Amino acid sequence: MDGDYSTVKGLAEASFTEKKSEFIGHIKHVENEDDAVDFINEIRASNRKARHNVYAYILRGGNISRYSDDGEPQGTAGVPVLEVLRKEGLTDVCCVVTRYFGGILLGGGGLVRAYSHSAKIAADAAERLVMCLCRPVTVTADYNLYGKISYVLSEFEVKLLNTDYAENVTVKMLVKKDFYTPLVEKLIDITNGSALIVHGDEYYDNFA
Repeated sequence: MDGDYSTVKGLAEASFTEKKSEFIGHIKHVENEDDAVDFINEIRASNRKARHNVYAYILRGGNISRYSDDGEPQGTAGVPVLEVLRKEGLTDVCCVVTRYFGGILLGGGGLVRAYSHSAKIAADAAERLVMCLCRPVTVTADYNLYGKISYVLSEFEVKLLNTDYAENVTVKMLVKKDFYTPLVEKLIDITNGSALIVHGDEYYDNFA
């Protein structure tokens, strides 16, 4: 649970038509099974005339993965969608593929390709997030040390949040967990211990 992971931001969708059947891939970031079920029900409610609403989701919490063929032949729909999510390295996501049947049967292989493609184009349409365990750090120092501090930050995995130019300069940032200790040691060294360094609790944030 402590490693970096990839997910998507918000909601995205994409569609294509195969032999008169329309396939619409919907993908969304979810935090838990309740979120996933709510999203699946939401898509079903807005696509009541669709023949199938196939889904798959993967959650970090509890290492959970679920899927449903929703009436398609077993193994031709839900599993292909789930496999796309896995190949894309995504977690905390739910993908629902809606099919409006066009009257022409696709066969097992055709269904696998169609549902896989739907999940892939939905994933491609989504904004990706690379979530990393990090710590918020605030450094306050004299202005004559600002140049040194800025130079050092470029050597580490740091995401700058804000710089406040008041009586002293204050830099707020996020630092990847593994870089926190060496960064603090470096800041203490280059400022001869004169900088005020304050940190917060660890949490995940996007470093994409």
